Amino acid sequence: MKKAKLLWIDLEMTGLDPVKDRILEVAAIATDMKLEEVARFEAVVKVSEKLMKERMVGEFWEKNAESRDALMKQNEGGKPVSEVEKELIDFIDKNFGKEIYLAGNSIHQDRKFIEREMPELNKKLHYRMLDVSAWKIYFENALNKKFVKPEAHRALSDIEGSMEELKWYLTFLK
Repeated sequence: MKKAKLLWIDLEMTGLDPVKDRILEVAAIATDMKLEEVARFEAVVKVSEKLMKERMVGEFWEKNAESRDALMKQNEGGKPVSEVEKELIDFIDKNFGKEIYLAGNSIHQDRKFIEREMPELNKKLHYRMLDVSAWKIYFENALNKKFVKPEAHRALSDIEGSMEELKWYLTFLK
């Protein structure tokens, strides 16, 4: 079986504060370094309805009301974060060798939530990460080239968009 190297993760959270907010949705795609998919994972984390109503307010959530409403609705069938963490670790153990590099757009932010809510998963991850947003900064500011990625604000589709974005940047290296 082919072993993956990149663990593409996207989290949807109640907000961006890793102390006050919580993970709602997790998706992962395991790929090799050529960005060939090995496996994928999705889960819903159960969060208190009260916290969701308190934190999922403001301009961002009003602008993305469809995503907010879908996340709130699916919450009913969610699992405790500890159970989702265990499932993610099982996914990693099955699909990865020793080094597991986290990949995604602004992945440093997701990593903060992983550190706080999924400490055992965090221990398995390499300290180096492949952050697509670093490529974005360079291409937009130095080369005046922009990739337009759809912003669905749903975990799995956001990963797929990030992978397409990196593939687009890599075409400039050929």
